[in-house]
Amino acid sequence: MTSKTKKRIVTENGDTGEDSVLATMVSNGEDLGPMVRLSFETGKPESLLQQLKNLVRKKEVEIEELCKLHYEEFIVAVDELRGVLVDAEELKSELSSDNYRLQQVGSSLLMKLEELLESYSIKTNVTEAIKMSKNCAQILDLCVKCNVHVSEGRFYPALKAVDLIERTYMQNVPVKTVKMMIEKRIPLLKSHIKKKVCSEVNEWLVHIRSAAKDIGQTAIGYSSSARQRDEEMLSRQRKAEEQSCLGLEDCTYTLDVEEIDENSVLKFDLTPLYRAYHIHNCLGIPEQFRDYYYKNRFLQLKSDLQISSAHPFLESHQTFLAHIAGYFIVEDRVLRTAGGLLSPTELETMWETAGAKLTAVLEEQFSHMDAASHLLLVKDYVTLFGTTLRQYGYEVGTILETLNSSREKYHELLLAECRQQITDILSNDTCEQMVMKKESDYQSNVLLFHLQTSDIMPAFPYIAPFSSMVPDSCRIVRSFIKDSVNYLSYGSNMNYFDFVRKYLDKLLIDVLNEVILNTIHNGTIGVSQAMQIAANISVLERACDYFLQHAAQQCGIPVRSIDRPQIGLTAKIVLKTSRDAAYLALLSLVNSKLDEFMSLTENVNWTSDETAQHGNDYINEVVIYLDTVLSTAQQILPLDALYKVGSGALDHISNSIMGTFLSDSIKRFNVNAVTSINLDLKALETFADERFHSTGLNEIYKDGSFRGCLIEARQLINLLMSSQPENFMNPVIRERNYNTLDYKKVATICEKYKDSADGLFGSLSNRASKQSARKKSMDMLKKRLRDFN
Repeated sequence: MTSKTKKRIVTENGDTGEDSVLATMVSNGEDLGPMVRLSFETGKPESLLQQLKNLVRKKEVEIEELCKLHYEEFIVAVDELRGVLVDAEELKSELSSDNYRLQQVGSSLLMKLEELLESYSIKTNVTEAIKMSKNCAQILDLCVKCNVHVSEGRFYPALKAVDLIERTYMQNVPVKTVKMMIEKRIPLLKSHIKKKVCSEVNEWLVHIRSAAKDIGQTAIGYSSSARQRDEEMLSRQRKAEEQSCLGLEDCTYTLDVEEIDENSVLKFDLTPLYRAYHIHNCLGIPEQFRDYYYKNRFLQLKSDLQISSAHPFLESHQTFLAHIAGYFIVEDRVLRTAGGLLSPTELETMWETAGAKLTAVLEEQFSHMDAASHLLLVKDYVTLFGTTLRQYGYEVGTILETLNSSREKYHELLLAECRQQITDILSNDTCEQMVMKKESDYQSNVLLFHLQTSDIMPAFPYIAPFSSMVPDSCRIVRSFIKDSVNYLSYGSNMNYFDFVRKYLDKLLIDVLNEVILNTIHNGTIGVSQAMQIAANISVLERACDYFLQHAAQQCGIPVRSIDRPQIGLTAKIVLKTSRDAAYLALLSLVNSKLDEFMSLTENVNWTSDETAQHGNDYINEVVIYLDTVLSTAQQILPLDALYKVGSGALDHISNSIMGTFLSDSIKRFNVNAVTSINLDLKALETFADERFHSTGLNEIYKDGSFRGCLIEARQLINLLMSSQPENFMNPVIRERNYNTLDYKKVATICEKYKDSADGLFGSLSNRASKQSARKKSMDMLKKRLRDFN
């Protein structure tokens, strides 16, 4: 044993380093897997196996030495182990006996335990059955409630119950039959609810379509009332501005607080629609209902946009437009309150469709209308329609543009109506000055149109310088302005004063002025009518300023802003031209009448042997006629017109006198005839001077006179009665005394001038010597005129 030990020790001492490493790893409990893997990978497993064998031998030696070292303790332990074995046998015997007794005692307990377990199983089953019954009862109770809700039309609680069944109870239904039955009934229930709400929506669609007209009429009525309030406020503002400008009263500022009438809020029921949309949301199919609603409402819109041929558009346009307005008021409410049922894009599409159709309908209907009042009636309702829908955010510019496109036609019809009215007025006018017996007549015929020439109220009865045609025409013009403003206002073009002024000019120039000129030139009027028409034109010319002011007031333009020459009416200039034409026509008629009187000069004895002591008879007729004409003209015509008439008539008489001397019907005249014409001319000159001063013309025309209109005839008579007529050829004398006479005319007249033949014993008188000297001078003048010519 000692030798073996030594041998082993030597062997141990001869351990290689690798054996030492392996032993350390084993003692430390490290994993030898990597080393084994490495040995096999390197192809040297034998070396590792040898190391392991060496390690085993080393451990066996250690165990053997340990056993030798504790040999005695080991023997003692074995003895003790033997004693323990005896005790174990005894314990086993005791346990066997105790087990027997325990089994005898526990068999009864075991039977009770089995009964207990069976009872517990029954209890568990019963509990589960009760739970299942409760679940079924709850589900069935929800089903019953759901049926009750459906039968009573409360679909939302019914769907909530169905949703509760599906989410909470369906997964826990223990009875397959019940579960299958419920799963089968739920889709049917949802379909039934869907049909029910769709049926309610269909009824609502029918109802709301019939109610749209009332809704639209109510809304348009509110807009009309608001417009009326605005017009009243603007009227008060204009009045205050005018009074402020005139300094009539102090400015007073007031704040108008508009109270919102609760009744002005349009009320209509959208509950069926809200409920149906909510139900479809609960069913998870909102898109389906949105599409259903949009398509049906679009179909209704297209149907509503169709014009019925059973009634004229003039009678049905208010119903038609009110229906469309009501439709889009409802859709606006749906857009704002229905939670996405209608999208802005869909509503815009609907409005564009309606706008295009409305525009086409209005254009077509306007083209068929032949009365301005009809156009105005439709236009007024269209603007109210546009105002109403603009409040709800709709763009109505395209529709209102249709009114602008019909503007020309409307005014053409209006002008045609005014032409007929003015023609009737002029044809029925008596051309007599208006007599106003009371102040109310004066206010309605003069003050209303600013025709007064003085701010002082006249005494009554008052005789106006114009006939009834003037205030009647002013009323027509005033009515035209109102109708024009009514059509142009509340449209797309808010600055419409220029248009009103344009059409006002057209009325005054193309209608009023033209009708007056036709009346003047038709050849059926007399002097009094022509004079009255001329006076009327003067008044109408003055009334143009009032017409423009009235148009500005109607358009809401401050009167002070139109007090500029460039804003005035062209008609004022045209009427002035027509007034001059009326004066010419009047003068032509007066001259024609004067020609009748002057033709009586044929009855004058141009070769009388007796010297005339008085003027000829015709001159009295002429003076009386001129006195009548000028007296009438003084009452109704302006002074400048009076001057034109008087000077024109007297100038015509002067020309007539010259024409008489030049006439071929007078072959010869003598100094006695010239003397009688001189007396006639003096009578005219006296009348001319008296009239010129009595009418006050001398204060205006200080450098002129009526006498000056007779200057040519006067110079001729002076020449023929001159003692030295040959002085006519003296340039200085001619320029001073005979500057209006023409050489040729004087030569022609002088050739006809023959002095009286010498009477019995005529050569013995002084008169004969004077006549002889004048005759020689006249003969000298004749000779020199022949030489000059």
